[in-house]
Formats: sequence, structure tokens, C-alpha cells
Amino acid sequence: MDTTMVNAPARRTRRRHSAEFRASVIEACRQPGVSMAAVALANGLNANMLRKWVQEADHREVSVPIRAEGAPALAAVGGFVPLSPPVAAAKDIRIELQRAGTTVTVHWPGGAATECAAWLREVLR
Repeated sequence: MDTTMVNAPARRTRRRHSAEFRASVIEACRQPGVSMAAVALANGLNANMLRKWVQEADHREVSVPIRAEGAPALAAVGGFVPLSPPVAAAKDIRIELQRAGTTVTVHWPGGAATECAAWLREVLR
């Protein structure tokens, strides 16, 4: 019978990153033409974790409470704030498609944005 003791591997501890470090890495990801994976690799981070940081930062920037003149308080409307005019008043959608030297311009009514999105998905397949 073998009675030798086996040492268990040391537990990994979770690393903590300062807010300044996170902000600088997130800003690096927002530069045009920069790969998030490359920024993560250069800073010794997991790319999925970095992507989560960027998404959380984007969400924090978007979720700043906004109150238009004459609009009811946020609590009164369930926390939702209209960010654009109603769909009926939306401008027309203009799409330019370029393929093989040919350009096609499509004008779509703004009130039918859902149908336009479905059509565009089919065209780009």
C-alpha cells in the first residue's frame, strides 16, 4: 500500500485590475482597426473578459438617465426614454449596395424598417 502524500496544486487566485487599467485597455479597443483579441493578448487578458468589459462600458455610457423637457420622470414611464421620434415620423432609409462594379441605391420608407431589415438580410445572404 502506497502512503505517499500528494501535494495538491496551488489554487489560482482571481486577479484584480484597477479602474485606470480597465479604462486604458477599453480605450485601446475602441481605436479604429484594432483587434480586441490583439489588445487582450498584449495585456495578458482573456479576450472574452475584455469583450465583456467593453460591453459593460458601452452599456454604462448609454444608460445615463436622460430627461427631455416636458417628459415624465423615468420612474413614471418604467425607466424607458424615447431616443428617437416615433416610427411614423422617421426619415426614409437609404441603402447603397456595391457589387462587381455596380451600385444599387434603395430608398425604403422609415415606417417599414423591420421589413427593410428582413429584405436586407435576404439580399446579403
